Amino acid sequence: MSDTFKAILVSRDAEKKQSVEIVDLSDADLMEGDVTVAVEATTVNYKDGLAITGKAPVVRRWPLVPGIDFAGTVISSSHADWRKGDRVILNGWGVGETHYGAYAGRARVNGDWLVPLPDGMIPHDAMAVGTAGYTAMLAVMALERHGIVPDRGPVVVTGAAGGVGSVAISILSTLGYHVIASTGRNAESPYLIDLGAAEVISRDELSQPAKPLAKERWAGGIDSVGTHTLANVLSMTSYGGAIAACGLAGGMDLPTSVAPFILRGVSLLGIDSVMAPKPVRLEAWRRIGADLDLRKLSTLSRSIGFDGIIGAARDIVDGKIRGRVVVDM
Repeated sequence: MSDTFKAILVSRDAEKKQSVEIVDLSDADLMEGDVTVAVEATTVNYKDGLAITGKAPVVRRWPLVPGIDFAGTVISSSHADWRKGDRVILNGWGVGETHYGAYAGRARVNGDWLVPLPDGMIPHDAMAVGTAGYTAMLAVMALERHGIVPDRGPVVVTGAAGGVGSVAISILSTLGYHVIASTGRNAESPYLIDLGAAEVISRDELSQPAKPLAKERWAGGIDSVGTHTLANVLSMTSYGGAIAACGLAGGMDLPTSVAPFILRGVSLLGIDSVMAPKPVRLEAWRRIGADLDLRKLSTLSRSIGFDGIIGAARDIVDGKIRGRVVVDM
């Protein structure tokens, strides 16, 4: 194994102007941790795009190796749960934000942050799911806990052609839900139907300022957009329904009223994938192995090499990425 490895490093100068470059690092450059992993596959998530472009304050330590998730093989470990040769996954925990992340040949992390690679899954497939898919599964689990099962009625998925949306549609359709996919990219309708969407609606139907209450259209949903889209989704949710909110691709604001909550008993379920406790993570990845049709991963993902990360990060922020991007390291 080489003493050095490639890494992407984001830096900021005295005027707080951000820059990004490819550098060579060694194990001595890595941050603290009790497990060192050879990164075999990673992804480009929307948050990674924000980190690399500087479009939002994702990075909170300078300089930093970005990349919020990876799959790979343990090289060395002093943690009781992991031994050399174990196959592992990491999602979140501030990696790629405050701790050196996935966009390097190796990562040194806290062993408590890792979960085992599910049986029958290779690192490439795990990152075709990635943080976006793991977040989608957390949202599905939250809807189920709230009693939003297929018999309750349709569910809506916003940002449907993105990473979270693509995996959410696949999982929900496999579980028997009638999925309504909302997208601003009408040309992606065949792709969304192939993933399992029963209907595709235009983002324009949800992008204008929302009425306090509108016609009931769905029992639940998964939203990764925020702002007016989430406000409209809430106003159109049927009595006792629930919406799982897990993203802010459209904005952080929520210009709504209390009407859906106090007149229809609608619930807004917050989904945090970064700091979710380990038992929840283990259950989410177990469910991914059981409920996600892995044959659809080739439909909802494409592969790039390490040198394509920076370009893909810019594209995802500009809304040019469909589904998932897997980086084979």
